[in-house]
Amino acid sequence: MLKGIQLRLYPTRTQEGQLWQLFGNNRFVWNQMLAMAKARYKNNPSSRFINEYGMNNLLKALKIEYPFLKLSDSTSLQVVNHQLAQVFSMLFKHRGGQPHFKSRRSAKQAYTGRFPASTQLVLAKHRVKLPKLGSIKTSKTGQLVDGQIKRYTVSHDATGRYYLSLQVEFPEPRPLPKTGAQVGIDLGVADLVITSDGQKYPKFQALWEEKQGTTWQRKFDRRKHQAKVNVIQWNHNKAHLIELELNDYKNWQRARQIKARYQRKLANRRKDYLSKLTTKLVKAYDVIVIEDLKVKNLMHNHHLAKSIANASWHQFRTMLEYKCQWYGKQLVVVSPNYTSQQCASCGFQSGRKPLEIREWTCPKCGTHHDRDINAAINILHKGLKAVQ
Repeated sequence: MLKGIQLRLYPTRTQEGQLWQLFGNNRFVWNQMLAMAKARYKNNPSSRFINEYGMNNLLKALKIEYPFLKLSDSTSLQVVNHQLAQVFSMLFKHRGGQPHFKSRRSAKQAYTGRFPASTQLVLAKHRVKLPKLGSIKTSKTGQLVDGQIKRYTVSHDATGRYYLSLQVEFPEPRPLPKTGAQVGIDLGVADLVITSDGQKYPKFQALWEEKQGTTWQRKFDRRKHQAKVNVIQWNHNKAHLIELELNDYKNWQRARQIKARYQRKLANRRKDYLSKLTTKLVKAYDVIVIEDLKVKNLMHNHHLAKSIANASWHQFRTMLEYKCQWYGKQLVVVSPNYTSQQCASCGFQSGRKPLEIREWTCPKCGTHHDRDINAAINILHKGLKAVQ
């Protein structure tokens, strides 16, 4: 079983310099290989695309020409070639766009490497050992016990923090005890989860973080616009000996970092809420039936787009999928067609109803329905028919 685990890194000043050197080396190799591929195609469009194996052979010449590349973990440079080859492969299959050159001005910088199986990662409760960096302080490492590290990614995000993301292989977990219960789940905006047995779980709310994120987003946009105006005016006057750049304005940089921190905190709280909710559902039910919602299409409704995005239906479904797989439970996905229009008691189709109608009575059998609970029951019936 593979798991993704993220730890916070606390590098020293020396290690920060090393990290930015490693970020730059990976970005340099990506840009060099991409420029070579573009020049090769421009000079001879009929030439064959150089594959990952060929790019790895070119690394030897690059390291001789640019000795600073030897400061990087060799596996991280090979991963760069692998990622670029994958992007080109998707492009040739018409499933992706053109790869772009990477900039040192990007808010997020990262590099990925393969971790040798014979190397010890965890040194202490708050210490790990990384290739080329040595011992580095981190958050708690207790969750890495009994796991085998496959890959690692060191990143620096817009908040100014460093993170270590690990792909860890663990033994298969023990299945959770069977409860014999089955449930249909209807996803909503007012309530995030409505179950077929009548329970309603509220939507995620973090009003303070959301308000602060919006406030600092506004400040960020205003300061960025003012910085652009100042840069143009300063550089237009040729009497100045120093040419300014947009990133020289510290108040804009500060707004960008504060905005990113509130946005990340909001995302972390939402993820934590969804994780606890999905774990509770997986423990309580053996068969879980959900609807196959096309979130991308639903986002076209500009009245509900923000609420749908805040609900994170896709993330909720993804968590349910892997937790059911881990713990021996069954997840069934069904079409959402007519689940809100059909009476769960007699099957009568009552037609489409506006969203403001939350309760209705079946004209055929007279059963009074809560709209969401009725939809959840219909979802459960559809799922049980599909697995029989």
